[in-house]
Amino acid sequence: MSLWIQDTDTLELRPNATEDDLQAIIRAAYKQVFGNVQPTESQRLTSAESYFRNGDLSVKGFVRAIAMSERYRSLFFETSSPYRFIELNFKHLLGRAPVDQAEISEHVQIYATQGYEAEINSYLDSQEYDSTFGENVVPYCRGNQTIPGIKNVGFNRTFSLYRGGAASDSSKAANLISDVASNLGTKIVSPAKGSGAYSNTGKRFRVTITKANYGSRVTQSNTTFEVGFAQLSKKIQNIQKTGGKILAITEVAN
Repeated sequence: MSLWIQDTDTLELRPNATEDDLQAIIRAAYKQVFGNVQPTESQRLTSAESYFRNGDLSVKGFVRAIAMSERYRSLFFETSSPYRFIELNFKHLLGRAPVDQAEISEHVQIYATQGYEAEINSYLDSQEYDSTFGENVVPYCRGNQTIPGIKNVGFNRTFSLYRGGAASDSSKAANLISDVASNLGTKIVSPAKGSGAYSNTGKRFRVTITKANYGSRVTQSNTTFEVGFAQLSKKIQNIQKTGGKILAITEVAN
């Protein structure tokens, strides 16, 4: 297999992979599923890594092994509230935040009646996972693009969960419980100093939208603009209010 990098966030394994390709996939999968809490050498899943490197596990199979591991359970299940556990499962396995109470309630029911493994499998065996990542793409943050069938409020919710490359998911409190339960919009709040994600506040983002023009002829045109972190939440809200569709939000290189 060979490694195909679609963009800065996406890794896909293809035929004729080198050892470096395989190791890149392994590192990316650990980073995504463990939420930037990297395992030590003694905590690595050496058996699952071996199966993956030998071709006996797909990328999806390796992701499943990580999410089913005792380390994932101890980090995000045993010491977190059920709501926090579920919102992190959305983040780690589907690359997005839950967008409404119906999604949360569905997974609370799975978790309560069928247990831990069924809750993990409900993401990995979903049509959404298969159509987005398939067998050989490492899950990644999808908060910078419009997701078919997902409300635009998902942008803000996902940004609330993804607090920058240096941030981890060690917090045990649910971030979104009030907004989701009350069906409220989620504000993008600047991280506190010392959080590891504070540097995000100085960044700029390029937003690409399609906006309909309802004149004598119905047309659509793409518009691209740049906005600072502090203005990003308000800009997304304005786009949503005026019926625009967000095609992509990407960080502008310094």
